[in-house]
Amino acid sequence: MCKKIVILNGSPRPKGNTSALAKAFKEGVESAGHTVTEFFLGAMDIHGCKGCFGGHSSRDCPCVQQDDMMQIYPAVKACDVVVLASPLYYWTISGPLKTALDRLFALEEGDGNLLRGNGKSAALLMAAEGHGFGDAVAYYDHLLEHLRWKNLGHVLAGGNMDAGDIQGKVELQQAYDLGKSL
Repeated sequence: MCKKIVILNGSPRPKGNTSALAKAFKEGVESAGHTVTEFFLGAMDIHGCKGCFGGHSSRDCPCVQQDDMMQIYPAVKACDVVVLASPLYYWTISGPLKTALDRLFALEEGDGNLLRGNGKSAALLMAAEGHGFGDAVAYYDHLLEHLRWKNLGHVLAGGNMDAGDIQGKVELQQAYDLGKSL
């Protein structure tokens, strides 16, 4: 059965280490016959959540704001797996990824919960200069608990300062293998 996977890439660098992890994961997914849609959040116009509780999950655009989340909502609604890809910024996920996750709340509002449960799964891909992923993983674990999504695991690649530092490292193979395992 062909699965639909969405990658929410919160890296500001299209050729950075997080993007290399996402690329390896995507190659693994495609080799297993599944489809992937990747959103490079740093290049998108996504505004922060206003906390207005004005969303309605049954609308084409469930949020009152009209921005590039309109591209993400239908993909997340239809997917089987959501992959969170981010560099480690100040011991957690990047701002663009957090903003997109906050805005996904609109899929839980109004006419029916289209986000929580529903048999979805998720994975976490992160790259960083250091190795202090604990807070980011705790956030991810808590998020999945709230959403009632299955945790497929994570690939955490520390020791990568400059773009390209990840090349030749075991984490790229781990990301590929995680994608292929779906």
